[in-house]
Amino acid sequence: MANHKQALKRHRQSLKAQSRNRVVKSHIKKAVKNVLQAIEAKDPEQARIALQKANSVYDKAATKGVIHWRNATRHISRLTLAVNKLEQ
Repeated sequence: MANHKQALKRHRQSLKAQSRNRVVKSHIKKAVKNVLQAIEAKDPEQARIALQKANSVYDKAATKGVIHWRNATRHISRLTLAVNKLEQ
């Protein structure tokens, strides 16, 4: 490990960012899991509510830079298609 003051500070910053990113990614996984469970249960109303929550979580993660914005929109799009197919 580096001994320079700047390198030590950068290491501390990266550890903080890593812990924040881990929390955000776990929120994403939980939100997606809720949508998929609602789809599996064939409950369109619950799926729509869970999808709105997942959209919010994905958008916030993309805004914060945890995931790329195109990655977020692709996942939101696929979840939306699945929920729309359920409602038909």
